[in-house]
Amino acid sequence: MARRLSVGFNWQGPFDWEQGIARVRAADDAGVDTVWVPEAWGRDCFTMLAVLARETKRITLGSGIVNTYSRTPSALAQHFATLDELSGGRMLIGLGTSGHRVIEHWHGVPFQPSLTRLREYIEIIRIILAHEPLHYEGKVFTLQRGFRLRFEPLRANIPIFIASLTPKSVAQTARLADGWMPVLIPLGQLGQEVKAFRQQVSAAGRDPGSVAVRSPGSVTVTANIEAYRQEGKSHIAFYVTNMGDYYREQLTRLGHGDAVQTIRAAWDKGGRVAGTAAVPDDLVDSLFFAGSLEACLDRLTAQSEAGIDMHTVQVDAPPDETARILQRLVG
Repeated sequence: MARRLSVGFNWQGPFDWEQGIARVRAADDAGVDTVWVPEAWGRDCFTMLAVLARETKRITLGSGIVNTYSRTPSALAQHFATLDELSGGRMLIGLGTSGHRVIEHWHGVPFQPSLTRLREYIEIIRIILAHEPLHYEGKVFTLQRGFRLRFEPLRANIPIFIASLTPKSVAQTARLADGWMPVLIPLGQLGQEVKAFRQQVSAAGRDPGSVAVRSPGSVTVTANIEAYRQEGKSHIAFYVTNMGDYYREQLTRLGHGDAVQTIRAAWDKGGRVAGTAAVPDDLVDSLFFAGSLEACLDRLTAQSEAGIDMHTVQVDAPPDETARILQRLVG
C-alpha cells in the first residue's frame, strides 16, 4: 500500500523559487500526497500556495500552519475558497493558534482566548464554505448581517487540520478537525499519544479512523546526517527556550524533562550555540530523523505502526534524483 507522504516548502531566508518549484513538481510526479507551506514571520503562505496551485497538477496544497489571529476567519475563508477554485479542489486548511510571542510581538494582537478563538474560526470558515448566510453568535465574533460569499465555493467542505499540543487543544481537535498535526512527540511515545487521541475522537462520537494524524517530525533522506541532526537540534532548542511554556511542558510530560532543563540552562548561559549543542542526539533522532533511504523506510514503517497516517519527508538530492527517492518512499 502506498504511503501518504507530505513535503514542506521554504518560508524564510534565501530562496531559489525555480528550484523550490521544481522540487514540488518532483513530489507531485512521485505521488506525494501534500505539500505544506508554513507561515510565521517570513514569506506569506497564500502567495506561495497560489503559485504552487498553477505549477502542479494533483498534489494537495496545505497551509501548515496559518494562525487564527493575523486574519479574520472570513478573510481566511476567502483565501481558501479562492485557492481551492484555482487549484481545482486541492486545498487543505491547516490552522493553529501559534504562540503569544508571535501573535503579540509580531502581529500586535492579544493572544487570549486562544482555544475559543480557534473553535470559532473553524465554525465560521465552515459556514462560509457551505455558502450559507453568515449569522454567528460567539464569545469572540458576533456576525449578524447575513453576508454570503459572492461566488459559490468549489467544495462546501475543505478538510481542516489543526496543530495542537495542550490537552484541551488536542481534545478540541478530536471533536472538530479532519486532521491532527501533533508537535514534538518523540517516536518512543508516539504510539501512546496517537492511541489516546483516537480514543478522544471516538469519545466525541466520531469514527476514530476518520481523523488523519500527520507525523510530528520529518524524515530526511540524506548522506549528510550530522548537518540535518544539527538543524533538528537548533529547532528543538529554540522552541523549548523561546516559543513559550507549552513546548517544554510537552517534552517534560513525555519524560524528557531533564533534557529540557539542560537545554534551557545552556541557552541561558551561552546562547543559541550552547543551547543547540545541549540537545541530546537520541532526542533529536526521535523527533527529526535523518539517514539513508533504507533507514528512512524503516523509520516510516515505525511511524505507521505508531498510528501515523501522513508522513513528512525531505530528500537531500538534486530534483531528478529526488523524484526517484520519493517514489521509493511512497511505495
